[in-house]
Amino acid sequence: MRFGFTTGSCSAAAAKAAAFMLLGGNRKEEIVITTPKGIDFHAEIVNIEIASDYVKCGVVKDGGDDPDITTGAIVYSEVRFSDIPGNKIIIDGGEGVGRVTKPGLDQPVGNAAINSVPRQMIEKEVREVMELMDFRDSLEVIVSVPEGKELAEKTFNPRLGIVGGISILGTSGIVEPMSSRALLDTIRVELNQKKELGYESIVMAPGNYGIDFMRKEYAYDLDRAVKCSNYIGDTLEMIAELNFKKVVLCGHIGKLIKVSGGIMNTHSKEADCRIELMAYSAIKAGANTESLAKIADCVSTDAAYELILQAGIEKAFMDNVMEKISFYLNKKAAGRFDIECIVFSNEYGLLGETENARAYMEEIIRGEDL
Repeated sequence: MRFGFTTGSCSAAAAKAAAFMLLGGNRKEEIVITTPKGIDFHAEIVNIEIASDYVKCGVVKDGGDDPDITTGAIVYSEVRFSDIPGNKIIIDGGEGVGRVTKPGLDQPVGNAAINSVPRQMIEKEVREVMELMDFRDSLEVIVSVPEGKELAEKTFNPRLGIVGGISILGTSGIVEPMSSRALLDTIRVELNQKKELGYESIVMAPGNYGIDFMRKEYAYDLDRAVKCSNYIGDTLEMIAELNFKKVVLCGHIGKLIKVSGGIMNTHSKEADCRIELMAYSAIKAGANTESLAKIADCVSTDAAYELILQAGIEKAFMDNVMEKISFYLNKKAAGRFDIECIVFSNEYGLLGETENARAYMEEIIRGEDL
């Protein structure tokens, strides 16, 4: 699969080209930078705008074969002369680049959401041009993405308190196809942010599935939870590293039934034994062979649960499921934090909750409402 280049690489390439044109006077329609990964980025420079005191140009973001919402957007860097004394490079964000409004992120509150590595990349590339041209004064670099405000609505930025646009990101300079690293990094950012805000207890959920149920049953907006996607085990390790005290895992039975088998990455490519695990708990609950045969033929957990209801064994079944989920979650926690769990179905509502789940939810809600 084909890799792409990050918004950080695009902004650095555009900044280098703009600096060349501003200080050297020659038009640059392509440029090469070396990413932190050690891979060269041969960038085509577009929409060049040259004035006496600034140059602005762009690079089209190409995410490769990764389903990246910023692919096709133009990342601009404008380089202009600065009156600030010394040989400095001042980096800021313009149109479509978000601004940080909450603590716990890579940049402090008030800064443009241009992360540390992209800032280092821009500094390195522009500094190289300044030294080549023997330029001893200061320059200002303004990064912008005209489509950024609209694109940001499809990202985690609104949840993280980054307003007005996208973030300029990238630690390696390249975008690896279907990379799980970007998602894990986002989960860590959310956890860091909650820790910075003083939270000791959190709710985690694979996604927003069941948001209406959680509002009705627990008066909790699931959108406030940390979204762990399929990475339940990885998220729990981060929670331990950050010394959270209490956790409630809340999710649909289609995901969390896998945890009853000790599976901590619930993506189907890792493990898909939902029906087998439901059949196991149904056996323990007293299901007869006819019911088990029907359960085994099901393709969804809701369909299997309907058969469990028909057999009249739902309480014993969910007692078994929650016991196993609790066992494996506590095994993963290993005494580093307390963890409870809520399992639901959009069709059937609350299916099961561990002993202290409701009390923890009430405590978390009180803490978040302060």
